Amino acid sequence: KNSDEISQILKYCNEEHLAVCPQGGNTGLVGGSVPVFDEIIISTSLMNSILDFDQVSGVLVCQSGCVLEQLDNFARSKGFLVPVDLGAKGSCHIGGNVSTNAGGLKFLRFGSLHGSVLGLEAVIANGDIIDCMSALKKDNTGYDLKHLFIGSEGTLGIVTKISIQCPVAPTSVNLAFLGLNNFQSVIETFQKARNSFGQVLSACEMVDLASIQAVQDHFNLNPPLEEFPFYMVVEIASSCQGHDISLMEAFVENLMQNDLVANAIVTNDSKQMISLWKFRENVPESLRQNYVYTYDVSLPLNNFYEIIE
Repeated sequence: KNSDEISQILKYCNEEHLAVCPQGGNTGLVGGSVPVFDEIIISTSLMNSILDFDQVSGVLVCQSGCVLEQLDNFARSKGFLVPVDLGAKGSCHIGGNVSTNAGGLKFLRFGSLHGSVLGLEAVIANGDIIDCMSALKKDNTGYDLKHLFIGSEGTLGIVTKISIQCPVAPTSVNLAFLGLNNFQSVIETFQKARNSFGQVLSACEMVDLASIQAVQDHFNLNPPLEEFPFYMVVEIASSCQGHDISLMEAFVENLMQNDLVANAIVTNDSKQMISLWKFRENVPESLRQNYVYTYDVSLPLNNFYEIIE
């Protein structure tokens, strides 16, 4: 339930030479939270308290076992949002997000957690508690040790508390769901989206036909468009609803005139956007029933689809 309990457990395990496996929501695709042999699992699921929120700065302080979706709902009730969004947000923990440096669906807009996490607390193997907590965006008082723990996947210590900068939630969100005939069109569409929307571009995701069909079959969903080799989800978010919808419609019209996109859906209806996002968010879950090799890799954009081909 708290850092002191984890400290005592790790201190004992260290003295007795017992292996441990930190575990949050256990949603990772590459098995980092799954014990291999006879490790002792240390779950942070009971460490789920929101400790503080600063309405002026948007800084949220919480324990590492908080579920991402619950954190985001809390932040949105205050007019802010948590700057990471995953398909597994309903069960993944913020501590696991930090420990894996999760990118998520809005990485294009908010970047990695190295830029959003202002401070953290962690317990290292001998039970010592390392306090790197801060609520300052700029803090030059000594070494910035928190970055060693972000993305370390529990190998250096178990993250127990987090201070994270939450941006203001947008009041206008518009989404386009696109059907494309080849991967080169995907690349060019992304370039045009980045050039057309600039800082209001919040997400630009590609899903191939095989993944869309897996989601349809697993969740019994109707396809949003007819069959295409590739699909894209493009989302923009700001505070200018009338301007943004016109901007998105003009963007999609230009894509279709240049034969980059064969068909499209443009919407700002919240229910329809949630429905369309499911075709991207539910891809990992739809593959669980099959025998698959799971990877979580980063590749240069031009070489992105070569690993599939």
